[in-house]
Amino acid sequence: MDNFFHTCLTRRAFMEKTAKVCLKAGLSFIFFKGFPADASDSRVLSASKGKEKKPSASEPVYLKLHKSGELAERAAALESMMKECRLCPRQCGADRISGGKGFCKAPGMLPVIASANPHFGEERPLVGRGGSGTIFFSHCNLRCVFCQNWEISHAGRGAGHSLENLADRMLAMQKAGCHNINLVTPTHYSAAILRALDLAAKKGLCLPVVYNTSGWERAEVLSLLDGVVDIYLPDFKFKDSSISSDYAAGADSYGEITARAILEMQRQVGTALPESDGIMKKGLMIRHLVMPGHTKDSVRIIEWIARNLPENTYVNIMAQYNPAYKAFDHPEIARRISTEEYREVVRAAEKAGLVNLDVRGSWWLR
Repeated sequence: MDNFFHTCLTRRAFMEKTAKVCLKAGLSFIFFKGFPADASDSRVLSASKGKEKKPSASEPVYLKLHKSGELAERAAALESMMKECRLCPRQCGADRISGGKGFCKAPGMLPVIASANPHFGEERPLVGRGGSGTIFFSHCNLRCVFCQNWEISHAGRGAGHSLENLADRMLAMQKAGCHNINLVTPTHYSAAILRALDLAAKKGLCLPVVYNTSGWERAEVLSLLDGVVDIYLPDFKFKDSSISSDYAAGADSYGEITARAILEMQRQVGTALPESDGIMKKGLMIRHLVMPGHTKDSVRIIEWIARNLPENTYVNIMAQYNPAYKAFDHPEIARRISTEEYREVVRAAEKAGLVNLDVRGSWWLR
């Protein structure tokens, strides 16, 4: 217990460790009932108010594909892309079926998982009272120099798991009361995920699936996820190709490809609007992390969203940039953002007419 209080933790790590301690101690009410409805003065205008109602009777979309057998066929189609791997825009050509490592460094076909637990640090419509059932997959195809989870994404911290074990972890989080299965950095393991999802659905899984991605997705892969994913949660990190090239291992196509991917996600799942109990079960939720010295690029992203998507598109304007990993090799991003930088981006979103903004507390905006 001493180590818990004396170790320097990120916000995400603190929330996960606290949740585990409370659950072991029988104090789950601290997370499930103890927090006020909104501790951050979020400006999510479409969040429902008033009495809670029972969850919608509608099924997650993947259950239909499971029952027809098409979910397994989609998994096989994704596996066929792994002989000369084409799952992500890098299309590195590694023979992952035979155990080869591609640009992402993922070893072979089976998933490597860093953690799988109820998580309380995500967006409130995903967390609710029971938490978001997050599965953090190891390795990453984007490899941002400032990644706060670099031990997982770059160094590959985690353990290999069978498809049956991954399915069982999904079912365990459903039993624990989570509101969804949140797949974090899933692209390079998408075939295995669909196989495990098929197994879990056979055993009774019925939670919505959240595809929590960098946003840099191939249209061909997204087409195979149509009817599988309930909630898309993409980042839109960069618009300027020179910025994405500098910070994301030469990914100069990031802005263009991510814009197309987000339009496809919107077509598949529509606008994300929470139900009357405040829980999100379907739709597109976009994240944008404001970075120091790059507010002009942030404004370009915001203006693109306003031009191309509905005005009530859920956009989380994130203020928690913290220089990590190799960010100190780039002096322009080796600091936290200022209050004025954050204000500038939020004002641009409001000016552009976006009305479903998730923003930091009002003290940031004064």
